[in-house]
Amino acid sequence: MSKITQLMDTKWYPSFSRNWDDNLFRDRILKRITKRCRVLDFGAGRGKLEQMNFRGLVGFIAGIDVEKDVLENPHLNEAKILDLSTNRIPYDNESFDLVFADNVMEHVPNPAIVLGEIYRVLKPGGIFLAKTPNKWHYVPTLARMSPLSFHRYYNKLRSRAESDTFPTVYKCNTRSSVRHFAQMADFKLISFEAICGRPEYLRISPVTYFMGMIFERLVNRFQVLSFFRCVLIFELQR
Repeated sequence: MSKITQLMDTKWYPSFSRNWDDNLFRDRILKRITKRCRVLDFGAGRGKLEQMNFRGLVGFIAGIDVEKDVLENPHLNEAKILDLSTNRIPYDNESFDLVFADNVMEHVPNPAIVLGEIYRVLKPGGIFLAKTPNKWHYVPTLARMSPLSFHRYYNKLRSRAESDTFPTVYKCNTRSSVRHFAQMADFKLISFEAICGRPEYLRISPVTYFMGMIFERLVNRFQVLSFFRCVLIFELQR
């Protein structure tokens, strides 16, 4: 990161830290958990984000992922691998009080099946919380028009490991699609937020950063443009 970018951070986004959206999501989860909760991290990965560490704050936390790296996740009491051939979550019915997914739904090609499985493993009244990119923000829009190799290259410019870049489909990444798939799985939509903050993907140069800042100011100032905000956080209840 250049010194100019650091100065722009200080001037325009003094209250924003690295992974600001994960900090927001963590706050939403903390409001829903208790010491007795049984929690499932859906798409837990290897545990690279400290914001998604709730071990010791809940009674039991499990994690599943399609990658075997999840077995090394230090934030979990138990980890299992999700079999993509069945998409069945390897837990019994009504096993959890809360399930959360941080930047996972954009990778899910079959949201109806996945949400149906999450519904199955939640207890009656249980909550599913998800944070995911908005399909209509400029980053997912450009991502849908470019190959995975370009995504990896661009993330490398942002000092992000290529191994952390996965294919995206954006099938459950708008208000209407979330409502649609929630209804299919018999979930009740409790809340839906569209949020825009520091333009992380454009902080590679002062010029792109300035453009991203203008965009952020516009979509946050005018409600009619909220359709284009970058981050979605939604809450479903069984």
